[in-house]
Amino acid sequence: MNEFELIQRLTHNLPMNDSVVVGAGDDCAVLDVGAGGRWLLFKTDAVVEGIHFTSETAPEKIGRKALARCLSDIAAMAGTPTAALVTIGLPRKFDAELVEKIYVGLNALARQHGVAIVGGETTTNPERILISIALIGFVPRGKVLLRSGAKVGDAIFVTGELGGALAGKHLDFEPRLAEARWLAENFAVHALMDLSDGLAGDLRHILKASGVGAELLKRAVPISRAAKENAKRGDAAKPALVAALTDGEDFELLFTLASKLAVPLLDAWQQEFPKLRLSCIGKIVAGEGLRLRDGTGVRPLPAHGYVHFS
Repeated sequence: MNEFELIQRLTHNLPMNDSVVVGAGDDCAVLDVGAGGRWLLFKTDAVVEGIHFTSETAPEKIGRKALARCLSDIAAMAGTPTAALVTIGLPRKFDAELVEKIYVGLNALARQHGVAIVGGETTTNPERILISIALIGFVPRGKVLLRSGAKVGDAIFVTGELGGALAGKHLDFEPRLAEARWLAENFAVHALMDLSDGLAGDLRHILKASGVGAELLKRAVPISRAAKENAKRGDAAKPALVAALTDGEDFELLFTLASKLAVPLLDAWQQEFPKLRLSCIGKIVAGEGLRLRDGTGVRPLPAHGYVHFS
Protein backbone atom coordinates (compact mmCIF):
# COMPACT_ATOMS: atom_id res chain seq x y z
CA MET A 1 0.00 0.00 0.00
CA ASN A 2 1.53 3.33 -1.06
CA GLU A 3 1.11 6.78 0.49
CA PHE A 4 -1.96 7.82 -1.48
CA GLU A 5 -3.76 4.50 -1.04
CA LEU A 6 -3.19 4.78 2.71
CA ILE A 7 -4.44 8.39 2.77
CA GLN A 8 -7.60 7.39 0.91
CA ARG A 9 -8.19 4.55 3.35
CA LEU A 10 -7.74 6.78 6.39
CA THR A 11 -9.69 9.83 5.22
CA HIS A 12 -12.86 8.38 3.69
CA ASN A 13 -14.91 8.84 6.87
CA LEU A 14 -13.31 11.61 8.90
CA PRO A 15 -15.48 13.56 11.39
CA MET A 16 -16.37 17.10 10.29
CA ASN A 17 -18.11 20.14 11.78
CA ASP A 18 -19.59 23.39 10.52
CA SER A 19 -16.24 25.18 10.44
CA VAL A 20 -14.83 23.02 7.62
CA VAL A 21 -14.82 24.64 4.20
CA VAL A 22 -12.23 22.26 2.68
CA GLY A 23 -11.05 19.16 4.53
CA ALA A 24 -8.48 16.52 3.63
CA GLY A 25 -7.40 16.30 -0.01
CA ASP A 26 -5.90 19.69 -0.86
CA ASP A 27 -2.66 21.43 0.13
CA CYS A 28 -4.23 22.91 3.29
CA ALA A 29 -7.46 22.54 5.20
CA VAL A 30 -9.70 25.62 4.94
CA LEU A 31 -11.74 26.61 8.00
CA ASP A 32 -14.34 29.29 8.66
CA VAL A 33 -13.60 30.36 12.25
CA GLY A 34 -15.46 33.64 12.21
CA ALA A 35 -12.43 35.73 11.28
CA GLY A 36 -14.39 38.40 9.45
CA GLY A 37 -13.49 38.49 5.77
CA ARG A 38 -10.89 35.75 6.06
CA TRP A 39 -10.77 31.95 6.08
CA LEU A 40 -8.13 30.14 8.10
CA LEU A 41 -5.64 27.81 6.39
CA PHE A 42 -4.31 24.90 8.47
CA LYS A 43 -1.36 22.71 7.44
CA THR A 44 1.00 20.17 8.97
CA ASP A 45 4.11 18.61 7.44
CA ALA A 46 7.16 16.72 8.64
CA VAL A 47 10.79 16.17 7.67
CA VAL A 48 12.59 12.99 8.69
CA GLU A 49 16.32 12.27 8.80
CA GLY A 50 17.24 9.81 6.07
CA ILE A 51 14.23 10.82 3.94
CA HIS A 52 14.26 14.62 3.63
CA PHE A 53 17.80 15.32 4.83
CA THR A 54 20.90 13.41 5.93
CA SER A 55 23.07 13.45 9.04
CA GLU A 56 25.56 15.56 7.04
CA THR A 57 23.03 18.30 6.20
CA ALA A 58 23.76 21.68 7.78
CA PRO A 59 21.34 21.98 10.74
CA GLU A 60 20.28 25.52 9.77
CA LYS A 61 19.10 24.13 6.43
CA ILE A 62 17.18 21.33 8.14
CA GLY A 63 15.18 23.85 10.17
CA ARG A 64 14.65 26.08 7.18
CA LYS A 65 13.34 23.21 5.06
CA ALA A 66 10.96 22.03 7.79
CA LEU A 67 9.15 25.36 7.78
CA ALA A 68 9.57 26.08 4.06
CA ARG A 69 7.61 22.96 3.10
CA CYS A 70 4.58 24.19 5.04
CA LEU A 71 4.97 27.73 3.69
CA SER A 72 4.89 26.30 0.17
CA ASP A 73 1.54 24.68 0.93
CA ILE A 74 0.14 28.00 2.17
CA ALA A 75 1.37 29.49 -1.11
CA ALA A 76 -0.47 26.71 -2.95
CA MET A 77 -3.74 28.15 -1.57
CA ALA A 78 -2.70 31.78 -2.31
CA GLY A 79 -2.63 32.48 1.43
CA THR A 80 -0.54 34.40 3.96
CA PRO A 81 1.11 32.43 6.80
CA THR A 82 0.63 33.60 10.38
CA ALA A 83 1.88 31.27 13.14
CA ALA A 84 3.46 27.86 13.63
CA LEU A 85 3.96 25.17 16.23
CA VAL A 86 7.09 22.99 16.08
CA THR A 87 7.31 19.38 17.24
CA ILE A 88 10.82 17.94 17.27
CA GLY A 89 11.68 14.30 17.95
CA LEU A 90 15.29 13.60 18.94
CA PRO A 91 17.44 10.58 19.78
CA ARG A 92 18.22 10.21 23.50
CA LYS A 93 21.84 11.23 22.94
CA PHE A 94 21.15 14.41 20.97
CA ASP A 95 23.48 17.35 20.37
CA ALA A 96 21.90 20.46 21.95
CA GLU A 97 24.04 22.81 19.86
CA LEU A 98 22.89 21.11 16.66
CA VAL A 99 19.24 21.47 17.74
CA GLU A 100 19.77 25.16 18.45
CA LYS A 101 21.20 25.58 14.95
CA ILE A 102 18.12 23.87 13.49
CA TYR A 103 16.06 26.59 15.17
CA VAL A 104 18.38 29.30 13.81
CA GLY A 105 17.44 28.29 10.24
CA LEU A 106 13.77 27.82 11.10
CA ASN A 107 13.51 31.16 12.92
CA ALA A 108 15.27 33.09 10.15
CA LEU A 109 12.77 31.92 7.54
CA ALA A 110 9.87 32.58 9.92
CA ARG A 111 11.01 36.17 10.41
CA GLN A 112 11.42 36.61 6.65
CA HIS A 113 7.73 35.79 6.15
CA GLY A 114 6.29 37.33 9.31
CA VAL A 115 5.50 33.97 10.92
CA ALA A 116 5.32 33.70 14.71
CA ILE A 117 6.68 30.50 16.29
CA VAL A 118 4.29 30.11 19.21
CA GLY A 119 5.32 26.84 20.84
CA GLY A 120 5.38 23.14 20.13
CA GLU A 121 6.57 19.87 21.63
CA THR A 122 9.78 17.94 22.21
CA THR A 123 9.88 14.16 22.35
CA THR A 124 12.22 11.21 22.06
CA ASN A 125 12.51 9.59 18.64
CA PRO A 126 14.97 6.69 18.50
CA GLU A 127 17.87 6.86 16.01
CA ARG A 128 16.86 9.89 13.93
CA ILE A 129 15.62 13.48 14.00
CA LEU A 130 12.01 14.24 13.06
CA ILE A 131 10.52 17.73 12.83
CA SER A 132 6.80 18.34 12.36
CA ILE A 133 5.39 21.81 11.72
CA ALA A 134 1.76 22.84 12.21
CA LEU A 135 1.16 26.15 10.41
CA ILE A 136 -1.85 28.43 10.15
CA GLY A 137 -2.47 31.24 7.71
CA PHE A 138 -5.31 33.22 6.20
CA VAL A 139 -6.83 33.79 2.79
CA PRO A 140 -9.56 36.29 1.82
CA ARG A 141 -12.97 34.73 2.29
CA GLY A 142 -14.11 32.98 -0.90
CA LYS A 143 -10.77 33.59 -2.65
CA VAL A 144 -8.96 30.35 -1.84
CA LEU A 145 -7.48 28.50 -4.83
CA LEU A 146 -7.95 24.73 -4.89
CA ARG A 147 -6.75 21.78 -6.96
CA SER A 148 -10.25 21.05 -8.21
CA GLY A 149 -11.00 23.95 -10.57
CA ALA A 150 -9.14 23.04 -13.77
CA LYS A 151 -11.28 23.31 -16.91
CA VAL A 152 -10.99 21.77 -20.38
CA GLY A 153 -9.05 24.18 -22.59
CA ASP A 154 -7.04 25.68 -19.71
CA ALA A 155 -3.35 26.38 -20.21
CA ILE A 156 -1.03 24.70 -17.70
CA PHE A 157 1.77 26.79 -16.17
CA VAL A 158 4.70 26.09 -13.89
CA THR A 159 7.15 28.47 -12.23
CA GLY A 160 10.91 27.99 -12.14
CA GLU A 161 12.78 24.92 -13.40
CA LEU A 162 12.27 21.28 -12.49
CA GLY A 163 14.40 18.26 -11.62
CA GLY A 164 17.69 17.69 -9.87
CA ALA A 165 16.57 19.27 -6.60
CA LEU A 166 18.84 17.00 -4.54
CA ALA A 167 21.78 19.03 -5.86
CA GLY A 168 20.76 21.67 -3.32
CA LYS A 169 17.41 23.24 -4.20
CA HIS A 170 15.47 20.89 -1.90
CA LEU A 171 17.12 22.70 1.03
CA ASP A 172 17.28 26.25 -0.35
CA PHE A 173 14.01 26.70 -2.27
CA GLU A 174 11.96 29.85 -1.82
CA PRO A 175 8.25 29.29 -1.06
CA ARG A 176 6.33 31.13 -3.79
CA LEU A 177 4.05 33.05 -1.42
CA ALA A 178 4.24 36.48 -3.06
CA GLU A 179 3.88 35.00 -6.54
CA ALA A 180 0.79 32.98 -5.62
CA ARG A 181 -0.95 35.94 -3.99
CA TRP A 182 -0.15 38.10 -7.01
CA LEU A 183 -1.66 35.47 -9.31
CA ALA A 184 -4.82 35.26 -7.22
CA GLU A 185 -5.20 39.04 -7.13
CA ASN A 186 -4.60 39.67 -10.83
CA PHE A 187 -5.75 36.61 -12.80
CA ALA A 188 -8.64 34.16 -12.70
CA VAL A 189 -6.59 31.08 -11.81
CA HIS A 190 -8.71 27.91 -11.95
CA ALA A 191 -6.49 25.41 -10.08
CA LEU A 192 -3.27 25.77 -8.09
CA MET A 193 -0.89 23.57 -6.10
CA ASP A 194 2.80 23.34 -5.29
CA LEU A 195 5.18 20.73 -6.70
CA SER A 196 6.58 18.51 -3.98
CA ASP A 197 6.48 15.00 -5.44
CA GLY A 198 7.25 15.71 -9.12
CA LEU A 199 5.27 17.22 -11.98
CA ALA A 200 4.05 13.89 -13.35
CA GLY A 201 2.63 12.91 -9.99
CA ASP A 202 1.35 16.25 -8.71
CA LEU A 203 -0.39 17.25 -11.93
CA ARG A 204 -2.40 14.05 -11.62
CA HIS A 205 -3.80 15.35 -8.31
CA ILE A 206 -5.24 18.35 -10.15
CA LEU A 207 -6.60 16.10 -12.91
CA LYS A 208 -8.27 13.72 -10.46
CA ALA A 209 -9.75 16.52 -8.35
CA SER A 210 -11.03 18.35 -11.45
CA GLY A 211 -12.23 15.34 -13.45
CA VAL A 212 -10.14 16.16 -16.53
CA GLY A 213 -7.03 15.04 -18.44
CA ALA A 214 -3.91 16.86 -19.59
CA GLU A 215 -1.44 17.00 -22.44
CA LEU A 216 2.11 18.19 -21.78
CA LEU A 217 4.39 19.56 -24.50
CA LYS A 218 7.78 17.88 -24.15
CA ARG A 219 9.87 20.80 -25.39
CA ALA A 220 8.10 23.24 -23.02
CA VAL A 221 8.93 21.45 -19.75
CA PRO A 222 11.52 23.67 -17.97
CA ILE A 223 14.42 21.39 -17.05
CA SER A 224 16.90 22.59 -14.43
CA ARG A 225 20.63 22.85 -15.06
CA ALA A 226 21.22 20.31 -12.30
CA ALA A 227 19.03 17.72 -14.04
CA LYS A 228 20.76 18.34 -17.37
CA GLU A 229 24.24 18.11 -15.84
CA ASN A 230 23.39 14.87 -14.08
CA ALA A 231 22.21 13.39 -17.36
CA LYS A 232 25.34 14.56 -19.22
CA ARG A 233 27.64 12.99 -16.64
CA GLY A 234 25.97 9.68 -17.24
CA ASP A 235 25.82 8.92 -13.53
CA ALA A 236 22.11 9.63 -13.19
CA ALA A 237 19.50 6.90 -13.19
CA LYS A 238 17.20 8.87 -15.50
CA PRO A 239 17.31 11.28 -18.48
CA ALA A 240 16.91 15.00 -17.78
CA LEU A 241 13.26 15.11 -18.90
CA VAL A 242 12.34 12.18 -16.67
CA ALA A 243 14.10 13.89 -13.76
CA ALA A 244 12.09 17.07 -14.39
CA LEU A 245 8.88 15.04 -14.40
CA THR A 246 9.53 12.78 -11.42
CA ASP A 247 12.31 13.91 -9.07
CA GLY A 248 10.15 16.02 -6.77
CA GLU A 249 11.09 18.56 -4.08
CA ASP A 250 10.94 21.43 -6.62
CA PHE A 251 8.35 23.40 -4.59
CA GLU A 252 7.32 25.47 -7.60
CA LEU A 253 3.76 26.55 -8.40
CA LEU A 254 1.65 24.51 -10.82
CA PHE A 255 -1.57 26.14 -12.00
CA THR A 256 -4.15 26.40 -14.77
CA LEU A 257 -6.17 29.26 -16.22
CA ALA A 258 -8.10 30.03 -19.41
CA SER A 259 -5.84 29.82 -22.46
CA LYS A 260 -6.94 33.30 -23.63
CA LEU A 261 -5.14 34.71 -20.58
CA ALA A 262 -1.84 32.95 -21.32
CA VAL A 263 -0.14 35.76 -23.25
CA PRO A 264 -1.33 38.57 -20.92
CA LEU A 265 -0.13 36.52 -17.96
CA LEU A 266 3.32 35.90 -19.45
CA ASP A 267 3.72 39.61 -20.25
CA ALA A 268 2.61 40.73 -16.79
CA TRP A 269 4.71 38.08 -15.06
CA GLN A 270 7.88 39.22 -16.81
CA GLN A 271 7.30 42.72 -15.50
CA GLU A 272 6.45 41.62 -11.95
CA PHE A 273 8.91 38.72 -11.47
CA PRO A 274 11.70 39.18 -14.03
CA LYS A 275 14.06 36.78 -12.24
CA LEU A 276 11.65 33.85 -12.04
CA ARG A 277 10.86 31.79 -15.11
CA LEU A 278 7.22 31.04 -15.96
CA SER A 279 6.45 28.35 -18.55
CA CYS A 280 3.28 27.28 -20.32
CA ILE A 281 3.79 23.52 -20.50
CA GLY A 282 0.55 22.13 -21.88
CA LYS A 283 -3.22 22.15 -21.77
CA ILE A 284 -6.14 20.59 -19.93
CA VAL A 285 -8.14 18.20 -22.12
CA ALA A 286 -11.34 16.20 -21.83
CA GLY A 287 -11.19 12.65 -20.55
CA GLU A 288 -8.71 11.16 -18.12
CA GLY A 289 -4.99 10.63 -17.80
CA LEU A 290 -1.77 12.42 -18.65
CA ARG A 291 -0.22 12.47 -22.12
CA LEU A 292 3.01 13.83 -23.61
CA ARG A 293 3.31 15.47 -27.02
CA ASP A 294 6.65 15.45 -28.84
CA GLY A 295 7.82 15.55 -32.45
CA THR A 296 6.37 12.12 -33.17
CA GLY A 297 2.89 12.69 -31.77
CA VAL A 298 1.00 12.18 -28.53
CA ARG A 299 1.40 9.19 -26.22
CA PRO A 300 0.38 8.27 -22.66
CA LEU A 301 2.83 9.38 -19.97
CA PRO A 302 3.29 6.50 -17.51
CA ALA A 303 5.83 8.31 -15.33
CA HIS A 304 4.86 9.23 -11.79
CA GLY A 305 6.54 11.31 -9.12
CA TYR A 306 7.85 10.30 -5.71
CA VAL A 307 5.45 8.21 -3.61
CA HIS A 308 6.15 7.21 0.01
CA PHE A 309 5.95 3.47 0.84
CA SER A 310 6.18 2.45 -2.83
